[in-house]
Amino acid sequence: MSLRSALGTAAGAALLLLAGAPAATASADSYETVTVDPTGSIAPDGTVTLSGTYRCLGNSGPAYVSSSVSQGDPSVRHGIGGTQAVCDGMEHAWENSGKPSHPVTPGAAHVEATVMELSAGSGLPLPRFHAVRQQDITLSAS
Repeated sequence: MSLRSALGTAAGAALLLLAGAPAATASADSYETVTVDPTGSIAPDGTVTLSGTYRCLGNSGPAYVSSSVSQGDPSVRHGIGGTQAVCDGMEHAWENSGKPSHPVTPGAAHVEATVMELSAGSGLPLPRFHAVRQQDITLSAS
């Protein structure tokens, strides 16, 4: 499986799991955080780019920063890529790009970013969430 395919699968799994999870701004451990930059961009071909920073500790499996964007109906989220995360306790930048299944437009949007690892402790890869953030941002045409 290619890294791109693995990231897409992980991001999709995270979005499905988060649909039923309670909203949170960060994990209970204050050393594990994720931020979202106040502006994102939309390229002429419709590709959305979101960014921010993250910090996580102690992963035993592959970790990722996934993101989604919504406009109008908050129950409709569009996954915007996934970035492999390094959980070494240091702050790192993340940037995800993707083309939503339905176009989004410049203006107000809502973003959710998640730091999640696939932990294989029980034999099956199960998600372990390190940090989640929801934030209103502005999307700008690039």
